Amino acid sequence: MVQSRAADVDGYLAEVPADRREALTRLRDLCRAELTGFTEKMAYGMPSYERDGSGEVGFASQQRYISFYLLRTDVRQAFAARLAGHDMGRGRLRFRTPEQIDFTLVRDLLRATAAEPGTVCGPR
Repeated sequence: MVQSRAADVDGYLAEVPADRREALTRLRDLCRAELTGFTEKMAYGMPSYERDGSGEVGFASQQRYISFYLLRTDVRQAFAARLAGHDMGRGRLRFRTPEQIDFTLVRDLLRATAAEPGTVCGPR
């Protein structure tokens, strides 16, 4: 999917391929449940979750994978052992198929992110 021009996350989810929509909706539901006090918005053409105006989490349907953006350096470092076996780029986890998404890990990352503010790196 090319960077979305959707005005909101509902519009974004309506655009994603049907075979990914359920997984992306589940990611959204986890974000909304765990990121209390965060604002959901579209940023960089994808769903993003901000605290005090700073984006800390996002997700996107890319051409070859689903990305989960974890922009908190401290959380990534704290979960280094659990993230070691995953396809991890700078600030993002990549899942080649919806079935590969480790929702338990994602939930734990979201909980750690929500627990307290920390250092945010850029999305790129």
